[in-house]
Amino acid sequence: MKKATKLGLKVTICTIGLTILALCLFLLPDLARSAAEMNPEFSYLRFPVLLGLYITAIPFFLALYQALKLLDYIECENAFSHLAVSSLGNIKTCAFTIIALYVIGIIFLVSQNALHPGIALIGFVIIFATIVISLFTAVLQELLKSAIEIKSENDLTV
Repeated sequence: MKKATKLGLKVTICTIGLTILALCLFLLPDLARSAAEMNPEFSYLRFPVLLGLYITAIPFFLALYQALKLLDYIECENAFSHLAVSSLGNIKTCAFTIIALYVIGIIFLVSQNALHPGIALIGFVIIFATIVISLFTAVLQELLKSAIEIKSENDLTV
């Protein structure tokens, strides 16, 4: 991979991380406040929902960090290493954690009779996108494991 491509990927990952951090710090509290003012019967859910969204941000940022580590491994010519496989496994675990947290959140909102269709749609889109990411990561992890096995067999042959 060319250096410019790796740098572009790192900049993209950092931009995504900073954008989500800014949304968490500035937009989410304002949205929660305005939603509580518009729907006072659900104002008691303001802080639990905010807390749930902040908790789901933790595995998201951990996955971004693992993606940066994976790019560093590629940069250092360690793309076919157990460290890269481990990073992909960590990304997959973070994705499954996000899926589980969103499913729990949707079930919680349904139990409180507070699941707005727009919120449900956003939740399902996030769950679907995370499922795609977790499956893609799992496939890459298995391919990388196979490539490492073939590489080690070839090293023993020579």
